[in-house]
Amino acid sequence: MNEPPAPVLSVRDLNIEFHDHLIPETVVYDFNLELYPGEIVGIVGESGSGKSMCALAVAGLLRRQDMKKSGEIIFDGYNLLNCPRSILRKYQGKDISIVFQEPMTALNPVKRIGWQIEETLRIHTTLSRAECYEKVVKMLRDVELPDPERVCRQYPHELSGGMRQRVMIAMAMICEPKILIADEITTALDVIIQSQIIELLKRLNRERKTAILFISHDLSLVKQLCGRVIVLKGGYIV
Repeated sequence: MNEPPAPVLSVRDLNIEFHDHLIPETVVYDFNLELYPGEIVGIVGESGSGKSMCALAVAGLLRRQDMKKSGEIIFDGYNLLNCPRSILRKYQGKDISIVFQEPMTALNPVKRIGWQIEETLRIHTTLSRAECYEKVVKMLRDVELPDPERVCRQYPHELSGGMRQRVMIAMAMICEPKILIADEITTALDVIIQSQIIELLKRLNRERKTAILFISHDLSLVKQLCGRVIVLKGGYIV
């Protein structure tokens, strides 16, 4: 009898408490999640429910000061909540990638698109410049951007919102991560582009078997994309 696959990510009893005010404020209570290879899980909730905090914790992007965190985020045998920075950096962008809501704040306005996508390859691989460029062009083609060679030479302000979001997805997927975190990535897009981005995520998930954590407040989008949904309210799973 075949054994069930092991989860690629296990979050156990995650609690996040801010200490940057006079009175400490807890924003996430006892959050638990098991994410399996190739699975798409939605985390939904209203603004302030703690869903983005959970995403940032998994991505290792919570600041280490003014904040108390407890619980476990187990990936590849390490607890990402308290492992050394060197371990965390090894996984960030390579095995665990995140795409944010507003690409214009995540992209560098003075660097060309190709250079920015290549950066992850420069950090995590030993590919030559020519190999990096070839891989970037292929990835831009995979996220269905027309004329990827031209896009490589462009700056963020020369692209539409939907194109920039595809660039961000290409940047997140360039090292073929095991987990992709999509944090409200369709919020600033019109309905047609939203639908195209959802179909793109479905295809990348199907072809590359990347597990996706999809953060949203839009239940209709979550229904289209996710096989399982966690609902947060006031920091609690309800």
